Amino acid sequence: MKTGILLLLFLSTHLITTFSLAGPLEPPRGIRHYETGKAPEFSLTDMDGEPFTLESTRGKWVFLHFWASWCGPCREEMPAIQRMTSTFENDKFEIVLINTAEDEDTIFSFLGEIGMDMNSLMDADGLVTEKYKPRGLPTTILIDPDGSVQYQAIGGREWYKQEYTDFLHQLINHQ
Repeated sequence: MKTGILLLLFLSTHLITTFSLAGPLEPPRGIRHYETGKAPEFSLTDMDGEPFTLESTRGKWVFLHFWASWCGPCREEMPAIQRMTSTFENDKFEIVLINTAEDEDTIFSFLGEIGMDMNSLMDADGLVTEKYKPRGLPTTILIDPDGSVQYQAIGGREWYKQEYTDFLHQLINHQ
């Protein structure tokens, strides 16, 4: 009986310690843990003139992606993001594209040219991009449901590949 109680006490302590010390998930190659605190709030409009605020995404993981049509790696990566979206029809995950400092016609033409059916926010003056200070384009920032920056990926990736989709699904289901 005494051994059983000690074993139960050990297992309970082990489980509590394991779950409370779990910390961030180990990201795949090219994504780094980048915990910088609360994500800067912003409000932008999309290509249809509809307003968007980062605050509206609370409770979801946010895939915040900065891009521009003149950026070669961005041009290559956008179809991968489009392809990835079909695996994330989930109310706990939101993909937010932010075009950096280009006009609506340029954005619309580019997305039409590559066959994207996703909408993009327009950071025409570049001020929102400046708040996030990406070290290059494309840059993706992953924001947790509480609104804190957790991960960053600089440069293009094939987001539809299993190593990335598995990681993103783990994030969504981790909390």
